Parts: sequence; structure tokens; C-alpha cells
Amino acid sequence: MRRISLTFVVLAMLLPAGSAEDKSALLKFLVVRDYNGKAIRNASVVMHPVKKDGKQSRGGLQLKTDPEGKASFEGVPYGKLRVQVLATGFQTFGDDYDIDQPVEEITVKMKRPQQQYSIYEDHAEDKKDEKPQN
Repeated sequence: MRRISLTFVVLAMLLPAGSAEDKSALLKFLVVRDYNGKAIRNASVVMHPVKKDGKQSRGGLQLKTDPEGKASFEGVPYGKLRVQVLATGFQTFGDDYDIDQPVEEITVKMKRPQQQYSIYEDHAEDKKDEKPQN
């Protein structure tokens, strides 16, 4: 019972104040590895509504992907939505989407972490691309 109540509270926070005739969409997510296209299970898909000024609204919703890398949620209001995807062993993904159709399918290709750039290491490949100063 407590979980159901929490779900309704989260949904109320996700939905902006408006009339009952506001349109809503079904979002379908597919989260895969960038390098081979295989599904990523148990990735966190976090959704936040975005205000007209581009700032993230309070509230939000988190989903987890199934073994096929899929997650879905019905009842997302039309408008801007910020989506973040987090998965162990991968770079965090984030982007804003304009939800304007009854069904939106979003495929997220997760990348492996990149090596950090250090100013203390020799970067010969960067130096050969530089043009000499006249």
C-alpha cells in the first residue's frame, strides 16, 4: 500500500498542473552498449520535466531496464523532458527530449568510460596536429 501511495505522489510531481485534456505519451526506452548493441540490464533511467526557462523541475521518476535493456512509462505529459541514464561501467548519458507524440521510442547507446586527460602526460599526437606559429 505504501509503494502505491509513493507511486501516486511521484506521478503527481511529474505531471504539471493543468487540465485533464493535456496530452500524455507512452515512453519506451532501449538502453544498449555503444560498441556492440547488446542490451544493458538494470540501468537507471531518470526522467525530469523541464520548465519553459530550461531549468529542471522538481520531482521526477526513475525506472530500471529489464534483461532486454527495455523500460517504459505511460502518462508522461507533452513538453520538454530531461532524461539521464546511469549504468555501472558506463558513462552517464543525459539529454533533453521534446515529447510531442503519443508514443516516443528513445534508444540510448551507452559508452565505456574514457581515459581522463592529464596535462602532466606527453600528448605527442596532439602536438603533431598543431600548426607552427609565424
